[in-house]
Amino acid sequence: GINAEYGHTHTYNAMKTHGHIGGNQETQTLGGYSKSEVVHERFIIKLPDNAPLAKTAPLVCAGITMWDPLRHWGATKGDKKMKIGIAGIGGLGTMGIKLASALGHEVVAISSSNKKVDIAKEKGAHHYIDTSSTGSINEHNDSIDLILNTICAPHSIQTFLGLLRT
Repeated sequence: GINAEYGHTHTYNAMKTHGHIGGNQETQTLGGYSKSEVVHERFIIKLPDNAPLAKTAPLVCAGITMWDPLRHWGATKGDKKMKIGIAGIGGLGTMGIKLASALGHEVVAISSSNKKVDIAKEKGAHHYIDTSSTGSINEHNDSIDLILNTICAPHSIQTFLGLLRT
């Protein structure tokens, strides 16, 4: 987390700086898979004992990461259906596709090639944009209400701007 007085604490291999993390304060953080708490309890949720961890772990990581911008931009209210673009079809992107689709929105998967068409459609995308194809981009110009960009590689967002509804 970030604290103005103490600075940033990384999840892995960082010194414990905030004082509210249990255990030896001289040791380093060991990440989300450690046997000790590495964050303040207000950031922890209790999962039911019978929750299948293989299915719940992605929800409390990628799910929360993608849910928050959907909520922030009004996509979770249910009163207005949107056309939502998800740029980047990796772990976060596929979770974003699933969530936006489950909320009843029209979902456009956006990727730099056509290699992930099948997985995007399998996860709930209605449309697919291959940004290496001008025709694919032009087909959706001025039609998308919200784009969630999950791409971690260097790229230009200029490609996406014309897709947004004006």
